[in-house]
Amino acid sequence: MTLDKGAFKIKPPTTYKEQVELYKSRNLHIEDSEFAEKILQQVNYYRLSAYGLTLKDPVIKDEYIAGASFNKMLSLYEFDRRLRLLLLGALETIEIAFRTHISYEIAHKLGPTGYRFKDHFLNEIYHQDFLKELDSLIEKSRKGELFVEHHFKKYDGVFPIWAAIEVTSFGFLSKFYRNLNEDLKRHIAKTYYNVPYKYIESWLLTLSNIRNVCAHYGRLYNKHLTFKPRLFKEEYRQISNKHTYAAIYITERLLTKTEGSRLITDLVALISEYEEDIDFTHIGFPSNWNELLEKLNRQKI
Repeated sequence: MTLDKGAFKIKPPTTYKEQVELYKSRNLHIEDSEFAEKILQQVNYYRLSAYGLTLKDPVIKDEYIAGASFNKMLSLYEFDRRLRLLLLGALETIEIAFRTHISYEIAHKLGPTGYRFKDHFLNEIYHQDFLKELDSLIEKSRKGELFVEHHFKKYDGVFPIWAAIEVTSFGFLSKFYRNLNEDLKRHIAKTYYNVPYKYIESWLLTLSNIRNVCAHYGRLYNKHLTFKPRLFKEEYRQISNKHTYAAIYITERLLTKTEGSRLITDLVALISEYEEDIDFTHIGFPSNWNELLEKLNRQKI
C-alpha cells in the first residue's frame, strides 16, 4: 500500500493518557485524570475538544483561558447532546404534521396520484428528479415496510400521496414543498401555519438541516446555522437568525400550543441545569429568550 505524501504530515495517534496530558500542557485544568481518561474512552478526543473551542485563549494559540476545565468542556458536550435529543422529539412532531398537511391537501386538490404530474409543479426538471428519488425510496423500503409491499401486490405499485409521503425524509419534504405550485403552497401555509409560504419554505430548509445535525450527533453549541431562517421584521430586532436559538424559535412556532408548552418546559429545565457553564452568545439566546417563546406560544389558538 502506498501512502499519500500528505499522510506524513499527520500527527501520530495518542493514547488516552497522552490526550489528558496534552490538555494539561495547553492549560486546561483536569480535575481528575483517571475520570478524564475514562471519558475519552467513550467520547473521541477530537469530538470533545470541539466543545473547548470557546474556552481557548484568543491570543495564545492552542492554549485554554484561565479557569477553563475538563469538567466544563464535558458539561458543554452533555448540554449539547441533550439539546439535540430535545429538538429531535419536537422536529419529529413537526415533520409528521407537515407530511399529513401536504399529503391531505395534495390528495384533495390534485387527486391521490396528482403528485406525479408535472403541471402541478414549478420546475419540470426538479419534478423529474423528485419522482426518481421517490421511486428509489419506495423500492428501498419494499423489504422493510409492509405497507409498501402491500401496494405493490394489491395496486401494482401505484402509490397514493398519503402512502408515498411516508417513505420520505424531512429534507425531501422541504424540496417537494418548494417546488409545488404557488397556489397550493400558499393554501397550506395559510391554512395550517397562518404565514406566507416563503416563511414555510425557509423554515423547512433550516429545520431539515438541524434535524440532520441532531440525528447524526453534530454540534449545535457554537454553531452558525447552515441555512438561516427568514424571520419577521420585529423578530430581527431581538433574534439573530445565525444561531441555534433561531432554529428553536421557529420550531416553537410550528408546534401546536400543547407541544410548544412542552418544548418550553423541557428547555427551561435543561438550561437551568447547565446555565453556569453555558455562554448564551454561542447559541444565540437573547436575555429574554424564555419570554419570547412564551409569547409565541400564547398567540396560538
